Amino acid sequence: MSLPKQIAKHFKEIHFGGNWTCSNLKDNLADITWQEATTQVYNLNTIAVLVYHVNYYVSAVLKVLHGEALNASDKFSFDCPPINSEEDWQALTNKAFTEAEIFAGLIEALPEEKLWENFSDEKYGNYYRNLHGIIEHTHYHLGQIALIKKIIKQQNKI
Repeated sequence: MSLPKQIAKHFKEIHFGGNWTCSNLKDNLADITWQEATTQVYNLNTIAVLVYHVNYYVSAVLKVLHGEALNASDKFSFDCPPINSEEDWQALTNKAFTEAEIFAGLIEALPEEKLWENFSDEKYGNYYRNLHGIIEHTHYHLGQIALIKKIIKQQNKI
């Protein structure tokens, strides 16, 4: 398997399953209601905000993979639109999963030599670094989502 195909596989597994951690976004979000997704636990980000945040970077890099300029800023990466209904919540998660599928397909199609080229600007390093950064970032926030979900589900039992 080529390196771009392996990276795409790793990216898909964190979103849809099959990785060795047996944890992924799709399964973790499957039984979350919009009310739970917007529930504030302590002073942590909500699940909805974390889903938006993870997808914010996927969306930005997706545009670069389509040949556009990088146009993203960390200061906007937590600016989740209001989630006031199940439809809003489903729209957010559907966007994240749809873009993840497209993203993985574009990674898989990359020529291997592209991985070693500068990503958008030399200061960001190469494509390889950025693609793995997206995967690491998603794993990090998936852990937060899983913990927040457990807290919310436990509180709802009480």
